[in-house]
Parts: sequence; structure tokens; C-alpha cells
Amino acid sequence: MRWIWMLCAALFAPSMAMAQTARPHAELPSAEQPARRVPTTGYTLSLIWTPEHCYASQRHPRDGADPECSGPRAHGFTLHGLWPDGEGPDRWPQYCHPVGLLTDAQIAAGSRDTPAPQLLQHEWAKHGSCMTDDPARYFALEDRLFDGVHAPDMATLSHRRGLTVADFETAFAAANPGMRADMMRLDLNKSGWLEEVWLCLGLDRRPRSCPAGQGGAQPGDRVKVSAP
Repeated sequence: MRWIWMLCAALFAPSMAMAQTARPHAELPSAEQPARRVPTTGYTLSLIWTPEHCYASQRHPRDGADPECSGPRAHGFTLHGLWPDGEGPDRWPQYCHPVGLLTDAQIAAGSRDTPAPQLLQHEWAKHGSCMTDDPARYFALEDRLFDGVHAPDMATLSHRRGLTVADFETAFAAANPGMRADMMRLDLNKSGWLEEVWLCLGLDRRPRSCPAGQGGAQPGDRVKVSAP
């Protein structure tokens, strides 16, 4: 039996070591995405519709498997992040102070709803740094908000012909008491497929009407939903 254990250890050790040593790289401000310290006027909670994300990943594969495309989250929403908003387009705070690389423990704290270490590093550096100096606190806050969101019947919506943005937003709001269709925006790809739902929150982090000029698809636009 010992030789079987040794064989298994030899076979699986490289992949285990790779998983343990996989680390995010630094996310830094740039000329296109500069550090910007302006007052926060509200928040956006961004949800990724993972079936479309994973379909796109299969068409345009990157190095290694996408961690968001395995497990139960691959058939529903995952958390992109919690973003502080500012006054007017292109005036939100970002990269408010330099941050280091997340530790393994900090990645574990955020990976339940965002199972992608590099995305966690990005969200912490760009958005979380404008809200707190503790990444675990940032991840806990956005996880708590994410837990309070209920998805509508996405399988039914994926088969609905002539579905408009307004139809989708109405269905999403109906699944969440206290939410209205004007409290969210949809991010669609160039072919009209749903990529993300952006929920607008006030400073109290409760749903609010989305401020004008924040972008997103128009109510009358057609939207297609990948089946879960």
C-alpha cells in the first residue's frame, strides 16, 4: 500500500504545489486608470453572470483554467466587486492608496463569492483601497451585500424571446423586495448577451435609483441570457 501512496503523491504533488503557490500580481494605477481621490457619493455592486463569462473564456482561453468556471457558481452569479461611485461620469474614486499583494489568508477570505485571486487583487487595489485599509473587511462587506441579492429565474429568462433590458430589470427587482428596475444597470456585450448586473447603492449601502450618466444598456434594448 505504501507504493500506491507514494505514486499518488508523485502524481498530484506538482498540481498541489502549483495551487498553493499561485499568486496574484500587483494591480497598479496607470495613465488610463490613474489614482483618483474624490468623495464617494454611493456604490455599485457588480455581479458577473458566470455562464456568459465562461462561454467567452472558452472562446478566448487564457493560460490555465478559469477558477470562476468550476463549482456551483459557474451556473449563476459571482461577485465582481463593490465599487465606490463619485459625482458624475469618470469621477469615481480609485486606487486611493498603494496596497501590497494579498496574502493567502486574505485571498481565502474573499474567494467564496469571487473565486479568482487576480480579480480579488484588482478589486482590492482599485476599489477597496478607497473604502478601508483592511482587505478582509472589504471582502466581508461585499460578500454580505452579495448574500442579500436574489436572482430571478434565470433559466426562464434565458428562453424568453424578445426579452428587453426593462423586462429583465423588472424580473430582477421582483425577486428582491424593496428593489426597483431603475436601481440597476445591465452590462451587455456587443452581441447583446448579458455579462453583468450593476446594482446601485446609496451611501447607506441600500438600493437607490441609479444616477444619470452612469452608462449601461437602455431599457428598450434587447438582451440575451446564457442558460445557467
